[in-house]
Amino acid sequence: MGTFLLLMAEASAVASELAEEAGNGGFGLNTDIFDTNLINLAIIITVLFVFGRKVLGKTLTTRRENIETAIKNAEQRAAQAAQQLKEAQQKLAQAQAEAERIKAAAQENAQAAGEAILAQATVDIERLQAAGAADLSTELDKAIAQLRQRVVVQALQKVESELKSGIADDAQQILIERSIAQLGGEV
Repeated sequence: MGTFLLLMAEASAVASELAEEAGNGGFGLNTDIFDTNLINLAIIITVLFVFGRKVLGKTLTTRRENIETAIKNAEQRAAQAAQQLKEAQQKLAQAQAEAERIKAAAQENAQAAGEAILAQATVDIERLQAAGAADLSTELDKAIAQLRQRVVVQALQKVESELKSGIADDAQQILIERSIAQLGGEV
């Protein structure tokens, strides 16, 4: 409406300038607003109202439909985003539960492995102790056998030295009789 008044004021100013020039002799315009400009303005306003209303109505209807479509699309995207968030939260909860299960299983496996290692170490220690005891027993038997062998060697050496020095006749006679008795004969 303010634009209409501005146009009307401009038209009056132009008309008065033209009227002054017409009075100077030349081209003239009728400056009576009610005769000329009011009819023109009424026609222009009517045309704008009739055709502009349709165009403006179509434009506003199109704009309204676009806005409604955009709002519906935004609501759909928001619903999809909420659904995706819900699914992601469920997956996160499942992943955390799986991680806890894996962690618990790993701790159980570590504990079982530790116990198995301790049991194996105990078995190995017992085996090593048994092997050590067996080695000690074997070494003891070897030492006893060596001592016996030395005693036999020393006894033989003593007997040889006594034999070399000679045996008394009655001792020789006793030795011969014993040997015969052992062989199963009579003296």
